Amino acid sequence: MAFSLATWNINSVRLREPIVLKLLAEHGPDVLCLQECKSPVEKIPREAFNAAGYTHMVARGDKGYNGVAILSRLPIEEVGAEDFAALGHARHVSARLENGVTVHNFYVPAGGDEPNRERNEKFGQKLDYLTDMRDWFHAQKPEKSILVGDLNIAPREDDVWDHKKLLKIVSHTPVEVEHLAQVQDAGDWVDITRQDIPEGLLYSWWSYRAKDWDAADKGRRLDHVWATGDIAQAGHSSHVLRAARGWEKPSDHAPVFATFDL
Repeated sequence: MAFSLATWNINSVRLREPIVLKLLAEHGPDVLCLQECKSPVEKIPREAFNAAGYTHMVARGDKGYNGVAILSRLPIEEVGAEDFAALGHARHVSARLENGVTVHNFYVPAGGDEPNRERNEKFGQKLDYLTDMRDWFHAQKPEKSILVGDLNIAPREDDVWDHKKLLKIVSHTPVEVEHLAQVQDAGDWVDITRQDIPEGLLYSWWSYRAKDWDAADKGRRLDHVWATGDIAQAGHSSHVLRAARGWEKPSDHAPVFATFDL
């Protein structure tokens, strides 16, 4: 069975319902994982998604912030959700497809503005969240699994517009990159996007602050698609739908796609 999957930090699923529907209609991933839904689960616009053919959903929600959802036109069953770092936030949900593949959808904390856990509580929470992810995957030893989401870290030098300038900027600091690498190692995760696109600058996020985000092109690759080593070779056709960053009332993130032949 081949299926396509996309991950997208939507920055309010209700506010941006029109562009979610545009994505579903024009690009039709079989599974769409959304982050930063900013909605209680019962207020996610399910009727519209059902009408578009996405009749299956698992989700966790918070009013006004956080929130993760997996929409699917393939049958899925909920596997569960973890509260890493005991933050009480809706930042993880997982589901299993009929072919036995488990999909983990994550929204890792952004970490605030200063990369110092003594002076910035949010940065400490981010590092603790990643540490708990690492420990959990060490214990779980995941198999036949895909991990997607806004991980809020651009790990490689070519995942940011200027490596040297961003070394002290939250999302690209060495300590964050190391924590993310430990999560990846713990689950034997393979970065599918970079497996497919091994070289060159690649971004999935562009700040709202830029007057012309496209011309400035000061992006970061914060959104990721990983798979466990046992199925990584089944992943292909990865791409970032950069055009979606320019849609009407856009998110500051663009969707990231991959297809798996399983």
